Amino acid sequence: MLKPAVIVLEDGAVFRGEALAGRGSSGGELVFHTGATGHQELVTDPSSCGLIVAFTFPMIGNYGADPERDESGRVHARAILARELTNYRFNRASRATWLDWLSECGVIAVTGVDTSAVERHLRDRGAQRAVVSTETADTKHLRRAAQDLPKSGKLDLARIVTCDQAYEAPAPAGAPAPDLHIVAYDFGIRRSTVAQMGRYGFRMTIVPARTSAREVLKREPDGVLLSSGPGDPAAVTYGVKAVQRLLGKVPVFGIGLGHQILALALGLRTQSLAVGHRATNRPVRDTRTGAVAITAQNHGFVVREGGSGVAITHVDVEDGAIEGIAAPDRFALSVQFRPEAAPGPRESGHLFKRFREEIARFKAEAR
Repeated sequence: MLKPAVIVLEDGAVFRGEALAGRGSSGGELVFHTGATGHQELVTDPSSCGLIVAFTFPMIGNYGADPERDESGRVHARAILARELTNYRFNRASRATWLDWLSECGVIAVTGVDTSAVERHLRDRGAQRAVVSTETADTKHLRRAAQDLPKSGKLDLARIVTCDQAYEAPAPAGAPAPDLHIVAYDFGIRRSTVAQMGRYGFRMTIVPARTSAREVLKREPDGVLLSSGPGDPAAVTYGVKAVQRLLGKVPVFGIGLGHQILALALGLRTQSLAVGHRATNRPVRDTRTGAVAITAQNHGFVVREGGSGVAITHVDVEDGAIEGIAAPDRFALSVQFRPEAAPGPRESGHLFKRFREEIARFKAEAR
């Protein structure tokens, strides 16, 4: 049976709908995602930790859900909002319906929400904390609750989503025999990242976010991956210090939050976006070739310019945000977007090959 639900933002804006899954109250930063697909991947992405996600595509859920599409072992989004939620399974590769899957995961899922209005409000007012509730319609109480939530800035969420101890990642089916060993910092690593690395011949050791540079170097890796993840990169001070001690000693490749942490280690700065990039269709231009790739993104912070010896390799076509950097003298490169493309276009997979080339260059110059 449908249950009335109310969404109240910290600035007092109110949106209403009906809960099809989950009950109770949940709060977090309210964001919107414009992708037509990839809903399951998004909510299980550790980068969605603590978020309330409004899907702007008019209808979601018609192709069902499947464990193979999970990006981690659990749902990280606090709640989801949609104009129309369906419970179909029009996909032979899906083993469950979307709403049944959300119910099993305990996620509040609200339908009948004017998500276009939510999107316009956030674009006009910037990032907002919000509370979703099926328990009370007292909007004044819910607004106070939203205002009492911690702001995303200065929040170290990597410590929440990281693994407890180091482990060896299994190679994906059909992958070539690995010839390079990579140590990956788990700031919120996605399963698709690990799988894609395996397809490019990397053997992966995943380590907790607080692992020291000394511990990493003891493992004698051919390279280090800085994974994607949630929260403010400036709050991950231990990660920045570790990367500073690794630079020049081993090739480094950063993705998402890892890109931002690398930038801070190189002397650049980061800042929060008024409206985060959360989509599967963001155009990004390679500054070296002029080629434009369509990318998947899920982040609320961005790198600012600054720092010597650092080249800007990619920029967002829509707002000019820095989407990639490289420090050739230190054998480091990174991108803000998701080259593993799960979901999203597969136009940027060559960046994993680029990391292999950087490792080869490092070994050649070390001789």
